[in-house]
Amino acid sequence: MFRQNDYKSFTSQTTTVPQHSVHTNCSVGPVVLQGRGPEASVVTVNGTKTLLLSAYLEHRTDRKEVRVIAVVLRSEAVAYRCLFCCQEQLHISDGVCNIHSDHFDFAYGTANIMCPVPSGCEAPSRITVTSAAGSSDVDREFLEVKNQNVKSDAFPYSFTVCLSTMFDFTNVLQFVQSLEMMQLLGVDRVVVYKTSCSPETQRILDYYTHKGLVEVIPWSLSRYLNVSRSWLPALGPGDLHYFGQIAALNDCLYRYMYRSRYVALQDMDELILPQSVSSWSELLPQLEQKYGVDRCYMFENNVFPNTIKLPPPNPPTLPLLASWLNVSGVDILDHLYQEPIIPETHYSNFKIIVNPRAVFTATVHGVLHSQNGCSWVDRNMARMYHTRGPRQPHLKPDQLIYDGRLLDYSARLIPAVSAVLKENGLLEEDSTH
Repeated sequence: MFRQNDYKSFTSQTTTVPQHSVHTNCSVGPVVLQGRGPEASVVTVNGTKTLLLSAYLEHRTDRKEVRVIAVVLRSEAVAYRCLFCCQEQLHISDGVCNIHSDHFDFAYGTANIMCPVPSGCEAPSRITVTSAAGSSDVDREFLEVKNQNVKSDAFPYSFTVCLSTMFDFTNVLQFVQSLEMMQLLGVDRVVVYKTSCSPETQRILDYYTHKGLVEVIPWSLSRYLNVSRSWLPALGPGDLHYFGQIAALNDCLYRYMYRSRYVALQDMDELILPQSVSSWSELLPQLEQKYGVDRCYMFENNVFPNTIKLPPPNPPTLPLLASWLNVSGVDILDHLYQEPIIPETHYSNFKIIVNPRAVFTATVHGVLHSQNGCSWVDRNMARMYHTRGPRQPHLKPDQLIYDGRLLDYSARLIPAVSAVLKENGLLEEDSTH
């Protein structure tokens, strides 16, 4: 379940530096433009284990602040000092570090370093964070401060999906199917936090980036930490949960806060499917009417094991898809039988669609801090289809439950997927379907 207002906050008592302006030209500090290169998202804080990832102007708090998304060593107490560039003048204030409670017992966790904007600094364009024990020189890297302007309507995107984190990824077929399904559902932006993938996957990422659907954020935490490949230290040793998934989700939430009307936080093998309407565009007004606006909507997780392949009870007439067999990955249309919902999994591993402007802190499943809380969506309105390895591997095939909702999209999905695979050289040009 989600936990409202659940995070650890501390501010150091060892520094008494007041908020003030220093009449020093700070233009010499190099600017780190987020998402522009393999190292673009990480700035180190000298003398500490802290990594700075991105910075966003926070318009919803009582005082004007910049929120710096960071990864910190949880056992390390640091007095942070925030250095702002405003009209090429250096301004300083003391930072407050809020460590997210969802860290799954890894040594490192995601944190927000909240930096009050000093008086006289009307438009902070760049920021960096230092240890108060160190010097405040400006010969260091600065983060660009994003979200300078508030928007409440006329967003460039209606629905943005945040996918994290992509590492050693080879599941090309399911990825293409998911991206095409998302477009059928009304998604017009997909953000991928990428560490590593196969050449075929990169070809697909480049294709959709060129089309304007996908934004790829280079995700390089593995260059700085021994990141885990799992969600618990016992399952995947390392310093940080799942390649920094929580930090990536929070960065995406803020990155698209004033660019997208809604944001969905989900994985690459998950699809949130409406049951009585065909798209998210039709679904969201129904959810707002039933559950209220500006809430986070939680969708029940339904597992469709990708290890079991059974024909539908009344086989539909589908085109022959033999040419897909040579494409790496899972074919979601082959897996239309779900595991029964059981108490142990009913309210776990769900995913959400939110108005990002109503959320302060997100986690893997739900939110930690939001303005209006969350609501469970009736499964007869919409639910999540999760095509993955089994969660209940002891089940026999006749214990699974058929659900053919995906087939309602197949007439549009199949030719769209085939066209993408052909255009990227993953199918023979004369393949027929």
